[in-house]
Amino acid sequence: MPESTYVAATLMGLNESQVRALKGLTLEHAVNALRSEGPNELPTSRKRGILGIVFEVVKEPMFLLLLACGLIYLVLGEIQEAAMLLGFVVVTMGITIYQEQKTENTLEALRDLSSPRALVIRDGERRRIAGREVVNGDLLVLSEGDRVPADAVLLWGVNLSVDESLLTGESSAVRKSAGDSSLTVQRPGGEDTSFLYSGTLVVHGQGVAEVKAIGASSEIGRIGKALQTLEQEQTPLQRETGSIVRTIFIGALVLCALVVVVYGITRGDWLQGVLSGVTLAMAMLPEEFPVVLTIFLALGAWRISLKNVLARRMAAVESLGAATVLCTDKTGTLTQNRMKIRMLRASGRSLDLEELKGALPETFHELLEYGILASQEDPFDPMEKALHAVGEATLTDTEHLHENWTLVQQYPLSRELLALSHVWRSVAGTGYVVATKGAPEAIGDLCHFDASATASLARDVHEMADRGLRMIGVARAGFGEAELPNIQHEFVFQFIGLIGLEDPIRPTVPAAIAECAEAGIKAVMITGDYPVTAQKIARQIGMQDWSHVVTGQEIALMAPEELRERVKQTAIFARVVPEQKLLIVEAFKANGEIVAMTGDGVNDAPALKSAHIGVAMGERGTDVAREASDLVLLDDDFSSIVAAVRLGRRIFDNLKKAMAYIVSVHIPIALTSLLPVLLNWKEMILFPVHIVFLELIIDPACSIVFEAEPAEADIMRRRPRSPSDRLFGRQSLFRSALQGVVAFGMVFGVFEASLSLGETVAHARTLAFITLIVANLCLILANRSWQQGLFASLAVPNRALLWVVGSALAFLGLVVYVPGLRGLFHFAPVSLLDFLIALAAGLVSVSWFEIVKKLRRA
Repeated sequence: MPESTYVAATLMGLNESQVRALKGLTLEHAVNALRSEGPNELPTSRKRGILGIVFEVVKEPMFLLLLACGLIYLVLGEIQEAAMLLGFVVVTMGITIYQEQKTENTLEALRDLSSPRALVIRDGERRRIAGREVVNGDLLVLSEGDRVPADAVLLWGVNLSVDESLLTGESSAVRKSAGDSSLTVQRPGGEDTSFLYSGTLVVHGQGVAEVKAIGASSEIGRIGKALQTLEQEQTPLQRETGSIVRTIFIGALVLCALVVVVYGITRGDWLQGVLSGVTLAMAMLPEEFPVVLTIFLALGAWRISLKNVLARRMAAVESLGAATVLCTDKTGTLTQNRMKIRMLRASGRSLDLEELKGALPETFHELLEYGILASQEDPFDPMEKALHAVGEATLTDTEHLHENWTLVQQYPLSRELLALSHVWRSVAGTGYVVATKGAPEAIGDLCHFDASATASLARDVHEMADRGLRMIGVARAGFGEAELPNIQHEFVFQFIGLIGLEDPIRPTVPAAIAECAEAGIKAVMITGDYPVTAQKIARQIGMQDWSHVVTGQEIALMAPEELRERVKQTAIFARVVPEQKLLIVEAFKANGEIVAMTGDGVNDAPALKSAHIGVAMGERGTDVAREASDLVLLDDDFSSIVAAVRLGRRIFDNLKKAMAYIVSVHIPIALTSLLPVLLNWKEMILFPVHIVFLELIIDPACSIVFEAEPAEADIMRRRPRSPSDRLFGRQSLFRSALQGVVAFGMVFGVFEASLSLGETVAHARTLAFITLIVANLCLILANRSWQQGLFASLAVPNRALLWVVGSALAFLGLVVYVPGLRGLFHFAPVSLLDFLIALAAGLVSVSWFEIVKKLRRA
């Protein structure tokens, strides 16, 4: 055997016969296995190319409607309108494709766990290979910091601990014990098993393991395959969009037929009737609907990306605003997924380090000193890192840190004794100094506690456990003999005390949870950790209903109907396995809730995909979780979820306002165009050029002005909207219709008044058009807020609004007072007084709505 392999194996504590057996696969066998079994890769969705994204965008009904409308305009010779509409198709498609492509590229850059590098033994030599080249039967050499590349059975190991939180949700690393190569890999979870899992992280010790499952056959791979059986649901907005599109087509068809019949019967000119009907249908067809829906979602995805939230599916941004339940994992989502020392107990005294002010009391110096001596000098283990961090912060410039001491021997932790010891030789001392740490009961055993001391230790442990802390005991010993003993029990240890550690919460989480509660969103913790730990975290972050916990064992015994009832009163689910996370999400959905699910681990992926909105972590998360999600938090900041909720609610609010405006503004246009046909007038009030002018105001107003509108002040103090709430509820539709009818009444009144005073039709048309334009602008201002008054809303900045209103008034002045343009629009000269009268009429058209808003505020 090569010397390098022999030395490495000997350092792991293997005997010579075991070392000689570490030959691994032959290179030829490995190559053949790779060819027959395939690469060790997780099942993932293929990256979408530009053509795939274009196809997904184009097949949406809203784009098909846009394209159809543009082609109709083109066939009928309305080149300007066709060019404008098709221009919108290109622009909105470009925005969507850019955003989707950016999302895919970002996700590709985040792929960090699918194929880690692996150190294997082949032909008796250690070789570093790509993780995708690992095959069944390979011998893996693992040490601190290594990512396990495949499911395996541990054959030999020293102090091996593995972080399996990506699979189990448990924040603490679990010990591993050597087993036989004939063992079959079992499900993850529990201490002292012999099984290692792909994607998990070695945090302490060394070991050699035999690969038993790769790729899709591994535990992480099976979860990935499970995602393929889950169908992605349409969001409520997507379902309503389809309904709106169908309604638009039917409405336009009925309107066109009505005009053709009326025109043909009353005037006998059926050809002109067909042309008039199609023209009116084009004028009435609110092509702004698909434009608005697309632009709002595309710009919403862009806005939320500025807050480090990546929208993989744009519609999910709006849906998040409707979320009623937010299911979140604990480890790495609510907490920082690291260990921090919280409490020290020594000589009958306890110290909460969160309450420490000033220097560390001398009573606890020795406890930290020997805790550090029982740790690695340059640790990878989170617990040992925490010990060193506190030691450097509190013991610097004291005699309790010993960088110049020499480590002589290590006694590893074993299944029989959950404690490890380090033997040191000091610079000045003649004997050895022994430091040990481990499970409190193991330390008590090494110290030969009597019944009274054992009971006292148990009380201290119980008190710290009630606070959700993970505890280790620390003891010390001296040894003067030249030859060290074979086992730790031969030292005479003295108990020093207990150290309590915790996985600290993220600083931003309590405020985010509080805002979710204020917004009427139920926060639910789903974790694989113990109930007492989950409750402690829930208390710290201010989660509601933290006193009641449902465990995974209880869920396993529940029928689906019972689980549906239990989730109504429960906010904490502990000791939950991955499949049960999915059951919990499905139970909430069955109760009619809109469910958002956050998570970073592979164990979260099925629930992320099943939830209405899946939110994965970008930095700590796995590829499987990210690909199953709708949103990705690029900075893993939980508070970004609140920003996303706020933005989602703002999008829906502004979308309703934009849609209401579209309906209200099209009513006076339709009635003004339809009335001359019904009344058999010789002259039309509006011509196609007027409609084009109006569209130049309507299109940017509904798509840009309303999209840029800030959120209402109380948007995060409202309860989530009901899933049954529609963009066009009865109330909003009635309000829009009333706004449009009143505006038409003012336009028609001005037209009739002008004719009754002996003015020409061209003069009356001019005044009516001015009134219609001003009423249009006033409808924009009135619908900016359904709570604030029109003039109060002017104090809220919106640069797009200034451009639209300013441009509309400037162009209106040009077409009314520039002779060439005036003739093109079939207008007649009007005096300044007439202009002001029409202007006043337009303002009056929305005054009633301002009175209603004022009465609501009173």
